[in-house]
Amino acid sequence: MSIQLSDHFTYSRLFRFCLPPVVMMVFTSIYGVVDGFFVSNWAGKTAFSAINFIYPVIAILGGVGFMLGAGGSALVGKTLGQGDRARANRYFSMLVAATALAGVLLSTLGIVLLGRIARWMGATAEMLDDCVLYGRIVLAFNTCFMLQNLFMTFLTTAQKPHLGLACTVAAGVTNMALDALFVAGLRWGLAGAALATGLSQTVGGALPLVYFLRPNDSLLRLGRPRWDAPALLHACGNGASELMSNISGPLVSMLYNYQLLRLAGENGVAAYGVLMYVGFVFVAIFIGYTTGAAPILSYHYGAEDRGEVRGILKKSLTVMVLTGLVMMALAWTCAGLIARVFVGHYPALMALTRHAFHIVCLHYLFAGVNIFTSSFFTALNNGAVSALISFLRTLVFQMAAGALLPIWFGVEGIWWAWVGAEGCAFLLSLAFLLAKRQKYGY
Repeated sequence: MSIQLSDHFTYSRLFRFCLPPVVMMVFTSIYGVVDGFFVSNWAGKTAFSAINFIYPVIAILGGVGFMLGAGGSALVGKTLGQGDRARANRYFSMLVAATALAGVLLSTLGIVLLGRIARWMGATAEMLDDCVLYGRIVLAFNTCFMLQNLFMTFLTTAQKPHLGLACTVAAGVTNMALDALFVAGLRWGLAGAALATGLSQTVGGALPLVYFLRPNDSLLRLGRPRWDAPALLHACGNGASELMSNISGPLVSMLYNYQLLRLAGENGVAAYGVLMYVGFVFVAIFIGYTTGAAPILSYHYGAEDRGEVRGILKKSLTVMVLTGLVMMALAWTCAGLIARVFVGHYPALMALTRHAFHIVCLHYLFAGVNIFTSSFFTALNNGAVSALISFLRTLVFQMAAGALLPIWFGVEGIWWAWVGAEGCAFLLSLAFLLAKRQKYGY
């Protein structure tokens, strides 16, 4: 029996509904991890550092898809909860068209300006050509990447999370198979890794597009776009927290890469890259859960069922805390193994990576609650609170910690900056949850 947004959600039903988005996000995060694994082992340390160095630019440009997906699905979910399916479909069609147009524009700008951006970020002469080569190939597929990000959320809102999972798995398998062929088999190096990523993103963006264009049995279907500027601006504003995460995260990475290049050279950048790859997968679990829970919250908020909103909030916070504990223990235990997989050919780098993991893993205790809280307020169509939490968590606290702690503690300060920033954001998240409980009745 299929699960409906209008259902009452027990732990079991919530897990079943949110599992496909979790797997979707994990497979999406694996794209970069697989690239890193093959490049590190078959193209060398400098090429591996180049991917880590330029990836923030790619993530920023692709973040618009997350913004329109999160903010738009909250608007569409609330509209469905109010019983107006025709208007929900008009909003959906407009948001898909807006994402496609933005993708073409941002891809063109990124390809033209990438060389200047890499030099401005401080890329070394050895890394510059690799940064530009990898970045330009991936950005050629950026429109598909943005649509994939958008559809990941809307397939859940359409009550088709398993279809979203199937599309994402198809994209993930494509990426892994092509990386093995292009990088390990044909020895195309960075160009092969970038092409594999781009083609897999095309699969992830095109399959849902075809599904929604055809007659289907979901809650949503694409039609001719009808532009509604207030609704589009509302979706953008409400999804600003997700855009902020996708912009501020890469900006923080630029600062950390600069600090590490100054304090520890290419080894520091490479170690940070391994931490980021594992972080992508672990944090993807948190993001996937919130992607699944957000449409449920929006629907019941639109239907004015405060009791269900309160129940989902309590269950979700419990899940986030327990999952964070498991992640911390797993990262601590597997630190040596993970370092060996990525950088086992370089003993000094492997030791540095393992040591960094033993510190950074502590931040998983707080990250899940922070990510869910921001998404929770997005789902309630309170973009201001959501964006403020995200802005302070992913930019202000991280930048402050990354800039100040290395002054006193050197390289150690970079690793502890992750923990300190998430701890501060955790206190902020709890404060907002308590402050808004009367307004939203949870």
